[in-house]
Amino acid sequence: MIGYYILIGAIGLVSWLVSNQLKKKFAFYSKVQLRNGMSGKEIAEKMLSDNGIYDVEVISTPGQLTDHYNPKNKTVNLSEAVYNQRNAAAAAVAAHECGHAVQHAQAYSWLQMRSTLVPMVSVTSGMSQWLIIGGLVLGGAAGIGLGWYVAVAGVLFMGLATLFSFITLPVEYDASNRALAWLKAKNMVTPEEYKGSEDALKWAARTYLVAAIGALASLIYWALQVFGGSRD
Repeated sequence: MIGYYILIGAIGLVSWLVSNQLKKKFAFYSKVQLRNGMSGKEIAEKMLSDNGIYDVEVISTPGQLTDHYNPKNKTVNLSEAVYNQRNAAAAAVAAHECGHAVQHAQAYSWLQMRSTLVPMVSVTSGMSQWLIIGGLVLGGAAGIGLGWYVAVAGVLFMGLATLFSFITLPVEYDASNRALAWLKAKNMVTPEEYKGSEDALKWAARTYLVAAIGALASLIYWALQVFGGSRD
């Protein structure tokens, strides 16, 4: 277990560093005001319109970095700062979330795959580690096969969550690529503003990458605990 705590600590530290850098980047690029004077809401509405999407609503949501696209009710949810502000960071986030709306409208395969896994992962991810630990304890204490099978179920659930994390990567990177391509093609930002938007989105993508690597590392660790031991 000591090895696991060291692993989780290391991943947690990297995640904190990336998240902290992301916040700094967004704070910095929030000071780069758009010359076109458009707010995040206006940027989002224009990108949707330019892509022929008229059934998606752009709304404001509380919090910081809480921006997301909801495919169920077709809403682009922008945090209050992004929704109202007129800077490179707001433009990047607003366009990125609209990138997900475009993916949805065009039936982007990775997004469809991710959406299919959401109901399963939301149920299984929270119990996977407890099943593994409980199964190992049960197997070690009782000396029977039941505990091993319970632990294996936990590994499978954790594997599903890990798969979800990796499927999320192309979804997020593609949404950013769509956003940046649109911002450049439509001359929505100046070269300086574009660099800010691009850098901000790169750091946002890195948070998903770190999460995926962390999920894989945890899966490998627990799989070794389960399959590296004896079944009797």
